[in-house]
Amino acid sequence: MEKKIKKVFVQGAISPEFIANSIAKHQSKTTIGAHDIFLGQVRADIIDEKEVAAIEYTAYEEMANNIFHEIREATFAKFHLSCMHIYHSLGTVKAGEICLFVFVSSPHRKEVFEAMHHIVEEIKIKVPVFGKEVFKDDSYQWKVNK
Repeated sequence: MEKKIKKVFVQGAISPEFIANSIAKHQSKTTIGAHDIFLGQVRADIIDEKEVAAIEYTAYEEMANNIFHEIREATFAKFHLSCMHIYHSLGTVKAGEICLFVFVSSPHRKEVFEAMHHIVEEIKIKVPVFGKEVFKDDSYQWKVNK
């Protein structure tokens, strides 16, 4: 049987409405006692006296989706979670907008806190997503994850 890999990429910024709808869908899941949410937001960093206006995200999508799937499976094996959702932007995301949305749920709070930290660190280390920081003067540089 072929494994079903959930697509995690969305075009452009992740909207507050999308995030709110994702949360609202979990109200009917009454065995959940805790949620944790991570929102990655594009910063207007000042680098060499130039301000970041946006980040243009690209990825090796098939490879990235496979790695997201591996992170998801390993996290479910390590932590007692009810559900997990990961969404990452592709394309242009302006400063102040959301580019990464991770949402985990569990019967208990300790699990969601520990799992969230694990997931976000794994994403930063392993997933081939690349960000081109575009400055207000239209120059750019490739972002280095910290």
